[in-house]
Parts: sequence; C-alpha cells; structure tokens
Amino acid sequence: MDRRELADFLRSRRERITPADVGMPAGRRRRTPGLRREEVAQLAYISTEYYTRLEQARAPHPSHEVLAGLARALRLSDAERDHLHHLAGTPPLPTARPSREVRQSILDLLHRLPQAAATVTSATFEILAWNDLAAALMEDFSALPRRDRNLVRRVFLGPHANGHRLYGVSDADAFARTATQRLRAAAARYPDEPEVAELVAELLAGSEDFTRLWNSHDVSAEPTLCKTFQHPLVGPVTVNCDVLDITDRDQQVVIYTAVPGSPSEEALRLLSVIGTQRMDVSH
Repeated sequence: MDRRELADFLRSRRERITPADVGMPAGRRRRTPGLRREEVAQLAYISTEYYTRLEQARAPHPSHEVLAGLARALRLSDAERDHLHHLAGTPPLPTARPSREVRQSILDLLHRLPQAAATVTSATFEILAWNDLAAALMEDFSALPRRDRNLVRRVFLGPHANGHRLYGVSDADAFARTATQRLRAAAARYPDEPEVAELVAELLAGSEDFTRLWNSHDVSAEPTLCKTFQHPLVGPVTVNCDVLDITDRDQQVVIYTAVPGSPSEEALRLLSVIGTQRMDVSH
C-alpha cells in the first residue's frame, strides 16, 4: 500500500468534481476546489474521520467495499478505479461479465478500413461488430442469432460449411488451441458469469478436442500473424492478421489485410464489390 500516492490521488480526484456533478448544492463560502472531504465520505458511505486519514496518508488498509465506495463517489473511470486499487495494495475485483458494448469510436474505425476486413470480438470470442468486408470474407453475421456468432463454439461444434472448419481458415487447429486457452483465462476473470460457464459446459459436452485442450490447463497463446481463408466464391484469400487489444472492455479488434499487389488483395477488392450476395445463386 502506497499511502502517500493514494492520498495524493484521492485529493486530486476530489478537487476536480463539483457539487453539481454529484447532485449536491454548492452553497456559499466554499473555499475548497471540488468537493469537501465530508461530502466524499457521505457519498462513499464511510466516516469523515476515516476519509480524512486516507488523504493524510495515516489510514489503515482500505477494504474492497471502501474502495468501491470511493470509486463511485469520485466518479472514477475503469482505469482510475484499477489504479486506486493498486495504490491501496488490493487487486481490483473482476467485472461481473464480459463487456458486449463496443465504443462508437471503434465502430467508426471498422468502417474507415474499406480495404481491410475487421471485427471486434469479446473475451469469449463472440463477434460483436464487423465491417462489410469481414461479412463478405467470412459470413453475414447480421443474419445469425447471437449464439452462432461465437467463433470458439463454431470451430469446435460447427457448422462446418463445405467440410471446412471456421470458414476454411488454414490455422483452424491453432485457433482452436488459442481460443481454448483464452477462454480458460476468461473463465477465471469472470467466475460468476453464467454465460461463460454455460459455454464451457456446452463445449466440454460436445467436443472431445475441446475437452482435451481444456484439460491441459494452458493459458498462454501464440498470435497468428498470417492465415488463409478458403472462400467459396473467390477461392483462397491469404491475409495478415493483426490484433489490437481494447483493454478497458476486454475486447479485441481483429484486422485482416492482404499484401499489396497480391492475388489476395484482388480477391478482397472483388469481395468488397460483391459483398455478401451469392453469385452462384440465380435471382
């Protein structure tokens, strides 16, 4: 516990909040910037004496409950909440469930990548967002129910269109290993989330391969930098695969790009034109 840094951090967060921000009357003769100590204590449901000692670097180790109350009272962001816990020497508790809400700026980013196929996946490999080229390369996710947008479920349980696992990607086995390892880590981060437990139970019941990989207890995964999709209309499409972590949401942006001037770049360009329509079906 770093008492001095914790005290300075609390004071700096308190001084930036006005009474109006938390629905309190400003009153007259307010000499301190931001909230008063007693106001923070009231909002956090702790005693003014204890909060004062925290800001004076004299208080004992605060509990999870006290830190949660302070984070709420001081309107801390997720990053600030985690920092508060680390200063107090208490690791932050995991959030209740994996976030499925994608920031608008990330959605805008996807659609500003017209020459790249891009998706956003959750901590449990659910496709949360995608751009048009990703739908053309893999599948029209908007036409699927939510459960069928989960890539770890699909790689182990299917469907396997045309006999290919997961859109015919060349690294399906490696992806299955990586997905299992990341899912195990997610299950540890969200121990009380029923959807995570149900997904693991379904995979254990339905796939011997998943059971074998799950029972290895591995949690580290090597990134895949290049893969090939076997597309039913344009044939093989080889792409570089880059993954960007959205740490505050426990999500990932996955971006697929082809080497400039390659046949795969031409294939992606064609897919960007035809979209998700089926050229092999007469209308």
